[in-house]
Amino acid sequence: MASIEDLSKLDLRIGRIKNVEDIEGARSPVYKLEIYLGEEIGTRTIVAGIKNNYSKEELLNREVVCIVNLEPKKIANILSNGMLLAAGDEDKIILLTPEKEIKEGSGVR
Repeated sequence: MASIEDLSKLDLRIGRIKNVEDIEGARSPVYKLEIYLGEEIGTRTIVAGIKNNYSKEELLNREVVCIVNLEPKKIANILSNGMLLAAGDEDKIILLTPEKEIKEGSGVR
């Protein structure tokens, strides 16, 4: 079971998707996303397996919730520096987004 201390180790921030690219040759349908996370963090590359659920146009300029302090991981030969939060299963994935617009880089509590 996770404790409050475990949860507090995660740095959750609001980011805005600034660019979306297809990744050719990936084992699963993924996008390479450039996400702006405010002045303190800047822009990060995150690879996300949401291609079956969202078009590029639906994602561009969308605010999303990101974990920004995970160890980088190579996915489809691209270094991914974070993770988007989403809900769902293998067939349908829904991104978690703020109810109202908020400044990029805002912390999630």
